[in-house]
Formats: sequence, C-alpha cells, structure tokens
Amino acid sequence: MQQNGVFHAVCPLDCPDQCGLLLYKENGKITKVNGDPQHPVTKGHICSKVRNMGARIYDEKRLKYPLKRTGAKGEGKFTPISWEEALSTITSRWTELIQSDGPESILPYSFYGNMGRLSAEGMDRRFFNRLGASQLDRTICSSAGSVGYKYTMGGSLGIDPEDTLHSKLFIFWGINAASTNMHQVALAQKARKQNGAKIIVIDVHKNQTGRLADWFIPILPGTDSALALGMMHILFSENMADYDFLQKYTVGHDELRKHVVQYDPVTVSGITGVPVADIYKLARLYGTASPSFIRIGNGPQHHDNGGMFVRTISCLPALTGQWLVKGGGAIKGNSAYLAPNTERLQRPDLLKNKHTRVINMNLIGEALLTLDPPVKSLYVYGSNPAVVAPESNKVRTGLAREDLFLVVHELFLTETAKYADIVLPATSSFENTDFYTSYWHHYLQLQRPVIEPYGESKSNVDVFRLLAKGMGFEDLPLMETEAEMIAGALDNPRNPYLEGIHYDALVEQHYLKAKVKPLFPGKLPTPSGKIELFSEQMKADGYPPLPTYVPLVNDGNHPYQFVPGPNHHFLNSTFSNNQRHISLEKEPRLHMNQKDAAKAGIDDGEIVRVWNGRGECELKVSLGENVLPGVVATQGLWVDSESTKQNVNNLTPDRIADMGGGAVFFSGRVSVGKI
Repeated sequence: MQQNGVFHAVCPLDCPDQCGLLLYKENGKITKVNGDPQHPVTKGHICSKVRNMGARIYDEKRLKYPLKRTGAKGEGKFTPISWEEALSTITSRWTELIQSDGPESILPYSFYGNMGRLSAEGMDRRFFNRLGASQLDRTICSSAGSVGYKYTMGGSLGIDPEDTLHSKLFIFWGINAASTNMHQVALAQKARKQNGAKIIVIDVHKNQTGRLADWFIPILPGTDSALALGMMHILFSENMADYDFLQKYTVGHDELRKHVVQYDPVTVSGITGVPVADIYKLARLYGTASPSFIRIGNGPQHHDNGGMFVRTISCLPALTGQWLVKGGGAIKGNSAYLAPNTERLQRPDLLKNKHTRVINMNLIGEALLTLDPPVKSLYVYGSNPAVVAPESNKVRTGLAREDLFLVVHELFLTETAKYADIVLPATSSFENTDFYTSYWHHYLQLQRPVIEPYGESKSNVDVFRLLAKGMGFEDLPLMETEAEMIAGALDNPRNPYLEGIHYDALVEQHYLKAKVKPLFPGKLPTPSGKIELFSEQMKADGYPPLPTYVPLVNDGNHPYQFVPGPNHHFLNSTFSNNQRHISLEKEPRLHMNQKDAAKAGIDDGEIVRVWNGRGECELKVSLGENVLPGVVATQGLWVDSESTKQNVNNLTPDRIADMGGGAVFFSGRVSVGKI
C-alpha cells in the first residue's frame, strides 16, 4: 500500500448523493478529504460531514481492540481482550444458545451506518442465514414510501437527476435537501440561474431548504396526501390534465378524476393548514410549468399514513404528462437502476428454515422486552439502536437485560455499545474493499483500501468470516473474497441497467454509470405495465385502490404534533460524538410557533420540558413562524449526557406505518411546558 499520494474513494454515509472523493495521504495517514471534481454528478462538492471524516477516523476515542464488559450494563466499563478470546466467547455462547433455545434466540440488528453493500448486506446476511438466526426486517428509513411508490410506478425508478438541469419548476416535498441531498439543491439553483426555474418547498418546518426557496409552503404534519389530492382536483377541474398521456400510459384516470372531486380546496385547506389561494396557486403552477420535477422526501413517509402519501404524490407527474419531458417527473429513489444480484450477495439459500421468524427493527424495544420465545443474544453493527430506534427508553431497558448476550461491532463506544458484553473494533470504509450503489444518481462506485486498519479493527466481512470459522461452518459462500462477492453481485441478468459494469472495469475507472433510459415510452414493472392510478394490487392487499387521505392515528391528548427531523452536521447519531460537528450545530432546539409560546408563557431561548407517556426531553426553545401553530420540531439526534435530556427518540412512537413496516417517528404528540 502506497504511503503518499492522492487516492479515489467514495463517501460511505447513508445519503443519496454518494459523493466521489479524493483522499490525500502522507506517511500512511489521510491528511485531507476533498470531493472528486471529475465525478459527473457530485463534481468535487462535498458536505462538512465527510470533509471532516479524517477527524473521525483518527479520533482518539476510536476503538482499537476488542473489549469485554467489566461493569454494569450501560456503565461503559470494559477491559481489552484479544480477538481470539472475543471470538471464542461469542461462538461458545451462541453454540450454547442454539442447543438450549434454538438459533432464533439470536438476532442481528443493523442498518446502513456504512452504505457499502458488502458491509451492510453481504457476508453478514450469509452468516446469519447459515446460523438460522431470527431475521431482521430493516424498515427504519424508507420502506413505507418505497412500497407506496411501487404500487404506482412498479419500483424505485425516477428520472435521472442530471436531467433536472432542464427543469423549470422544482418541488422539494418533505425533504430538507440542503442537508440531506445537497447536489439536488445545486442542480436546482443552477437551473434557476440558467433557465429561470422556480423552487418550491413544502414542509412542516422552514429549515435550510425552506429558506432558499422561492416559495415556502408550511403544512400540518401527516396531511401531505390531502394537499396532493387537492392539486389533482384542480388539475382535472381546470383542464390541466394531459389526457393523451393518461390514456396511453396509465390505468384508472377516470376513476381518479371522479374520486378527487371530494378534495376541493376548501376541504383540503381545513385539513392541511394551507390557505385556499395557495392551493390554487400551487396547482396552477404545477399544471402549467414544464418541465416540472418533484423531489419526494423521506419526511412525510415517517407517519402512520406515510406509504399512502408517497403512493399519492407519485401520481402527480402522470396527470400532467411530465414523464415524457426531459427534466420532468419525480424521484423518490432510483435504487432499481443499480440493483445488484441480491441472491448471490446475501445467499438466502443458506437459510434452511424458510419459516424463521422476522422481527421489525422499529419494534426492537418491544421485542427485547416481550417476545416469546425471547431474544437471548443481539449482534449490533452499522447502527446505534439505543439512540436511533423509536421509544428509546424501552430500547435501553431491553438492552440492559442481564440475560441478553449483546455483541456490538463499532468504531466507537456508542450508547448501544455501553450495554454490550463484547465490543469489537470496526474498520472505517477507507480501510475496506466494497462497492456502493447510490439511491439517487446512477453511478456505481468501488472503494479499495486507502489506509491500513486502525489498531486491531476488522471489517464486517472479515469478522463474519472468522465467526463462521469459529462456528465450524464450511460453506463456500462464507469463504469468498471481497472481489468474488462483488463480481457475483454485479452479475444480475434481471437488471439490464448493469450491462457492462463489472469488477475489473470498476478497478480501472472507479465509477460507472448504469445504462439508463427514459421510462416512457416503455413498460413499467407494475402488473399492468403502466402507471397505476387505480391499483388492483392495493385493493387485494386491503388498501384503498385510489390515492386517499387517511388521518393520523390518535396519539393521545398532548397539544403539539412533534416532528424530530435531521440536522445539518450529524447523520442520525453519526458525528454526534464529534466536538467539531457539535460546535458547528451548536445545540438542540425546539422550534415552536410564537403564538403557541405566548399562550403558554414561554420565552425565546428558555429551556422547556417536552414530554409524553413515552419519555421526556429538556430543550431550548426557538420561537418564530418556522412551524405552524400546534406543531413543534427539532433537528438532529443529540444524545443524553449526565447533565442533559436531549434524546428526542425518548418521545417517538414505535407504531408501524401503513405500508412496508415503516417507522412513524413524526406521528407522535407531546406537551411542552416551563420547567
């Protein structure tokens, strides 16, 4: 491995932009992280999170050796041990549990703390399939909306974001893109400068993206589908629908036209809090501007009705025929274009019991406390459930069980790791071989090791190979090299977009673009092959077959709808332990409408108590008009310390959304009061 030079890399963070990077290295150490100016989409521009990645990699608090717990669970007291002792302890305990309680007493818990496909869904899935462990339903992020979008469009297929340079109207709906999809904002701003494009933001909180918009539309949480239906009402009633497109490429447009009569602007205004005049203005702008583009965000899908929201909004571009116009259409996600061969990557054939139980990751607290037969061992990697999972108090109570054998593979001693019996040190992405597939742009990228592993840290792939050996598993898929795994994953005859993309080409070129083409004219992977405005599949699955507004579940009598969104300098709990990022973000704040504060006698900058039946927080209030009356919002997952109560997931419900087993982080209610 070269000690000096400039090396290609990929940002590993769970972000749609998935930037190309250049790493500057001196004497074997990364000294600077820059964007790759040659990357066709990200073009050298990167966010502060990855720009400061060097500080995270070389943080003195980073784990160097395996650890064994010596104190009480949650206390964070450990002693270093060898890898031999750590692996022997884990495999011995699991062997005992399999004999006494069966393999389903063991549960993996992971998500995309590292977006590398080998790290997040490669050797780990193979190992736990072979072990016969309980299966984890990984639904904490975008599953509700993905299912909703699939009912309409057949899969995770949108327009090429590079084409949005041609768009004349951008609607950022429920996405703080300035913090979570910065290059889509850059494309919008460039289109505004070159083409006079207009940028509209629809959201529950006037965040960074709302402040850069030409028009910000505040909306009450969980009512977005009603606004989309109100727009449809006006598009049909004022003859702005493209009937030629509807006739050729959709099913159910006549039924939809009759259905949306009930969503008149006055009714919709009463539901959403958006003035009647603004509903007309929005619909007419959307109906007359072309090309028009909707960036569908994750925010609204984190409600009880989140799947139906995405199903509803995904119908809008069909009404105006925007899919036929370059720069027109929508993006919820684009992961289908880069979909690998998941059977060869994850090897589900290694799971012998096809009826193995499945546990929804949003219900991890409930599962650890009430499941029968119980989870006796939890193996956590790429996630920090003590902070990121809903109903955090319940989760931490479950992690504190003395009879739960907890193993955590991490870069740092996270809040979850403090409850572990064994902690294993993890490599960073820049120390691994892996491949990356964006869920926004169309470039697949390869990461090769740039630096040596930190201390005694090991990659997920390495650890699961070692665990397989320790368990006596001799299956060949558990012994494959990273290069072999990548080659197999890229061999996917069912995905024609991957034609010509293979491991050797990636080694040479670093990133390659999928063979994308416009969706229309063409056939979609829906049952009809068309956009399904009326869905027989939804009807068969027990849902309304037409887009429908469904009110939120009653979350109690607390007066405020609570929306804990992301902030600019953290990514979930990642970077929340880094002083540089904390200083940039400053402190957690509760955004509250000044009219609500006046009624409650709360002053700007005051520390208030925020609570419901699930828990409480203490936060500084920021007053103004950034949220509507009856709504309070926070940004970022700030962790609790001995002197603070800041973990907002103490307050979030662990109910399951209408579709896809999704989370409902934004459908909780709280009370706010002076301390």
